[in-house]
Amino acid sequence: MLLLRLIIESFNFAGDSLRANKLRTFLSLLGITIGIFAIISVFTVIDSLENYIRKSLNALGDNMVYVQKWPWTPPEGEAEYPWWKYLNRPVPEMGEADELMRRSQFSENAVFLFGFNTTVQYGNSTSENTEVLATTHDLIDTWSLDVDQGRYFTESESHSGAPMALLGSELVDRLFGGINPVGKEFKAMGHRFLVIGTYKKKGADMFGTSMDKRIHIPVNYAANMVDFKNRDRGQTINVKSKSGVGREEFVAELEGIMRTLRRLSPMEENDFAINEVSAISNRFDAFFVVFNLAGWVIGGFSIVVGGFGIANIMFVSVKERTRVIGIQKALGAKKYFILLQFIFESVILSIMGGLVGLFLIFLGTGIFSYVSDMTIAMNTENVLLGVMISGVIGVLSGFLPALSAARLDPVEAINTV
Repeated sequence: MLLLRLIIESFNFAGDSLRANKLRTFLSLLGITIGIFAIISVFTVIDSLENYIRKSLNALGDNMVYVQKWPWTPPEGEAEYPWWKYLNRPVPEMGEADELMRRSQFSENAVFLFGFNTTVQYGNSTSENTEVLATTHDLIDTWSLDVDQGRYFTESESHSGAPMALLGSELVDRLFGGINPVGKEFKAMGHRFLVIGTYKKKGADMFGTSMDKRIHIPVNYAANMVDFKNRDRGQTINVKSKSGVGREEFVAELEGIMRTLRRLSPMEENDFAINEVSAISNRFDAFFVVFNLAGWVIGGFSIVVGGFGIANIMFVSVKERTRVIGIQKALGAKKYFILLQFIFESVILSIMGGLVGLFLIFLGTGIFSYVSDMTIAMNTENVLLGVMISGVIGVLSGFLPALSAARLDPVEAINTV
């Protein structure tokens, strides 16, 4: 009951302070509002960006590796990317994908793929600089693709290099509008393709794994369109491991098979890269640590200033209510009652400033998510963190003014003019 009475009285005193000194209170609380806004907005952006990146990394698959010419990151221990070491490496070949699948005990699928850009035409509709993805048969299982209309290639169609294609959802809208494209033909580089299916819309990610803007054709037909044996077109062997296989065991087996296929001696370096999602993930972990630290530094200064503003309000409040404090103590109020009364008032004022900051972030994230493809949302953890920081600042800012109020002599306080 005592605690409840203290909270109610603190609310009343805080309300009186706000009404009596609106401008002073507003300017003092502005520091807390800006501080909470700075810290929590940075954390919200970082968390949303991290979720976006993690989602993109999951699309690549934590049970997959990418055998390529170029590594995704510099070698361990090197700060710079030594591109000159990789320039003359051979590109992966389709036959190597077949051999990997034949020799590997731990691989579920091995897909050879590459891409190139061209102009696509259907009737009077054209799509310039459209990416054509050429792959061997098992991409649908390796990337877990979802067919929306029509069907996927049969194994014989893939192996024979039939002039057939599946289209991404955005490309369907651009070329065909509201028409069902299945069974229609389009032209690319003078070649005619029959549309046998479309992929469900998934949205873009930062690594370009979405099929929304792509055309998917068999790699054996792409050989009639572009030279991918003698030119670097991003040739990749995408290998998916069987469930329950350890990552190190899986990668070691693939490395051994590739070294055998390339006829490398034990002393020779690999002339290929085995890229893993974890390599990128580890890089981003360090990135997020730095940004979180920056968020604390940026918002910390504003919160300190806001804390001094709250302390100033409380010292003024103590001075204005000195006679009331004296009367309370003369009537038997204990020191801790006076102390808690002012600390509660300080905490309430501080939390009010923090809630305003959180509300501004909520508005900002809603507007940004509406006008952008990327969703930024303030999670529950950040809301609680903002309220907790506001409460702590309120306690720290109100302690000294509350202590000075609790130590007042009742006779001198009552006689204060």
